[in-house]
Amino acid sequence: MLRRFPDLWLFLLVAFGLSWLFALPIWLTDASSSTPVFLAMGVAIMFTPTLGVLAVRLRGRRLGDVATGREWAVRTGLSAGGSRGRTLALVALAWFGIPVLVVVATALSAALGLLSVDLREFSLFRESLAAAAGGPPPVEAGVLMAVQVASMVLIAPVINSVAAFGEEWGWRGWLLPRLMPLGTWRALLVSGVIWGLWHFPLTLRGYNYPELGAWAAPMFIVFCVTFGALLGWLRLYSGSVWPAVVGHGSLNASAGLMLLVGDAADPPVFAVAGITGLVGSALLAVVSALLFKYRPVERSIPAAVA
Repeated sequence: MLRRFPDLWLFLLVAFGLSWLFALPIWLTDASSSTPVFLAMGVAIMFTPTLGVLAVRLRGRRLGDVATGREWAVRTGLSAGGSRGRTLALVALAWFGIPVLVVVATALSAALGLLSVDLREFSLFRESLAAAAGGPPPVEAGVLMAVQVASMVLIAPVINSVAAFGEEWGWRGWLLPRLMPLGTWRALLVSGVIWGLWHFPLTLRGYNYPELGAWAAPMFIVFCVTFGALLGWLRLYSGSVWPAVVGHGSLNASAGLMLLVGDAADPPVFAVAGITGLVGSALLAVVSALLFKYRPVERSIPAAVA
């Protein structure tokens, strides 16, 4: 399929090529995921899919594409979609529903014996605060916990959605509709695998699953496929990329819940427990399947081509 559509090659070349280019400082300095250079480059990498979309748009204009900016915006999901009310409702659902799934995945992990929680002392959170402050925190861990949770739900999703847009306009805004001729589930699978492969500059360094080292890279593909399916439903059902943007931002804001409720004596294994572990991927797969079954999407969503 790629051979017949050079715009796909261009998009992937820009998105993947720039992600590896931006990751060079991480590899050259052997930076860990907690260092400022890793965090800064991680945010920069998130905008490479958007640069891929812009490259396709530029190529199309040079080849005589007469689509107006408004038409291009509609094709790539920047508009409110077919129904502004539906899109706004899905934005709210993504904003507050994703943290609920994070809580459910965390609770399931604990119920299955895959996660030890400490809801009395918040020992893992207290330990991380002490390490950051170089001593006991000046404020009670419980108070800081409440502030952190409130921020996760109310403030951080907005902040995280800025960088999430850099990814979502590429993956769900442009790429997913471009792949829909394959069929809905094939398009979701292929786009999810591509999304996971694109993370390799970071996940090969053990990002998200430090206990796995380089094996974090293939592990994260599983999560990208399942979470990508949920984001894909938000995009396709609304006709807009904004619910997926907010859902992605909300996930990035709340995924660290295990670090707040975990037990320092038995730290969580991220590859298994929580929303980004196997438990979370299974939960996301079930939720996505139910959404596509009971709220089916249109396969004829227009795609932006060069």
